[in-house]
Amino acid sequence: MRAAASVLALLAVAACSSPDPAPPAPASAPPAPAFTDITETSGIQFSQRLGPIGRRFLPETMGSGCAFLDLDSDGDPDLLLLAVAPLAGDTASPQPPALYRNRGAGHFDYVSASSGLQSGIYAIGVAVGDIDNDGRPDLFLNALGPDKLYRNLGGGRFEDLTSAAGVSDDAFGTSAAFLDYDRDGWLDLYVCNYVDWTPTTDLRCSLDGHSKHYCTPEGYTAAPNRLFRNLGQGRFADVTKEAGLWAPQDKSLGVALLDFDSDGWIDLVVANDTTPNRLYHNRRGGTFEELGESAGVAWGDSGAARGAMGVDTGDYDGDGREDLLIGNFAKEMVGLYHQEAPGRFVDRAAPAGLALPTLFSLTFGCQLIDYDLDGWLDVVLANGHIEPEIGRLMPPLRYAEPAQLFRNLRGVRFEPLAPARAGDLAQPAVARGLAAADIDGDGDLDLMVTSNGGPARLLRNNLDLPERALSLHLVGRSSNRSAIAATVEARIAGRWLRTRVASGSSYGSASSQLVTLGLGDSRSAELVRVLWPSGRQQEFRRVGGGRLYRLEEGGELQTEALLKRRPKP
Repeated sequence: MRAAASVLALLAVAACSSPDPAPPAPASAPPAPAFTDITETSGIQFSQRLGPIGRRFLPETMGSGCAFLDLDSDGDPDLLLLAVAPLAGDTASPQPPALYRNRGAGHFDYVSASSGLQSGIYAIGVAVGDIDNDGRPDLFLNALGPDKLYRNLGGGRFEDLTSAAGVSDDAFGTSAAFLDYDRDGWLDLYVCNYVDWTPTTDLRCSLDGHSKHYCTPEGYTAAPNRLFRNLGQGRFADVTKEAGLWAPQDKSLGVALLDFDSDGWIDLVVANDTTPNRLYHNRRGGTFEELGESAGVAWGDSGAARGAMGVDTGDYDGDGREDLLIGNFAKEMVGLYHQEAPGRFVDRAAPAGLALPTLFSLTFGCQLIDYDLDGWLDVVLANGHIEPEIGRLMPPLRYAEPAQLFRNLRGVRFEPLAPARAGDLAQPAVARGLAAADIDGDGDLDLMVTSNGGPARLLRNNLDLPERALSLHLVGRSSNRSAIAATVEARIAGRWLRTRVASGSSYGSASSQLVTLGLGDSRSAELVRVLWPSGRQQEFRRVGGGRLYRLEEGGELQTEALLKRRPKP
């Protein structure tokens, strides 16, 4: 989580890369804030009970993620908020995970009591995917200690499948992702682990030479990540070593899917804290090749590993190649790795305008989403430090930090939105998890932000222009039923947009698996092409906006719902 050796160099790059200031625009009415906190009116009441409690145990710094999933296949994204269990010596009662059912228009009911999801789990990350292809999303909770795999039984109820499935370990788990790495139609599971930690091995560190403060991971032994292959019938096998993914020195906090060479076989990027990031190329045949260093994503520009947290992927400049967004520790800035050529990345955070504004931020959750539906992926960062006293000890760093929203200026630069324009998203918090979904059926993406030892916040996107959105619900047949890693390409006003059904991404969180495309000033896509994980391709011409479409692999594109404006208050 360290190193600021490159700060001055990056400041210089950013300064040299900044264009001359534009002339002032004519005075006009201020735009509406991008996001409004609707947590209270939505029916969500959740605050993580445990967090920093004074003993300065390393896991207290981590916080937990969240997940959007469609529990009951009614088209409305439901919500799971993770909780942590008491550590050794804590007397607090265990807090259960909070499951909320979306009953329409973004109003939620608490349904945890009858869900079968257990208390007493120190859950940090979550992955969502249909492991048995029965049409219902299942859950994997990655935890400090034994993990949990839950099969969705329908009706908001889950069955603990962990023991029979063979996917749990006792490591310090963080993020996780489902993927079909061998293209056999069954979702496999990649699990990130952090360090080897117990209450008795917790290290003492001090920032002032007297008091105990939170240590960073350098002094701990790493805990290796795992790849579990889905054997069918609810059983998995640990294939980490034979797949070429055994990396016992890695301290991993984030994972995301990509296909950087566009060969149809899904690759992996892993964000590591103080150890080099990894880029795993899927070589087919069940094995991966590690290319992080040669690809340019392993290190920061100073040649040292940074304190990487969350990670996301997407084509932010529309050149047809997927890029990487990585959240880093304070004084390290975020990384925006632009793919210059297949398998060759360069960190463009400074010339893109992201370096200076993120200099003092500690970014956990991060996402590339098109919040304003103009056809360009924007940047959202969920920030918060690990040390409650950091503002006193190392100003101008802060413990609670505002999240940040950067608008994409046609793939060249990102404009940081001032707090008044970002809205309630910019309220300071010790933020950790970040996930996106259209909770109210109006086409734009809303956000859930979790905080460490504090409240979760549901933030409504105020765009309210459903005609600018084209949404797709993909259902696999030969591919995994969740259609995870399916790629959607759309030609809109002569320009190609590309996105995919994601798993992993951000930090410890899972966003909606619907695909959202921003049409900008167009009202339709000239062509929509779907590249399924099985290798099948389908094309559709003149696809109109303002709709959520359902597409079953090999079938016809059908309207599932009309996107709608919100009722006026």
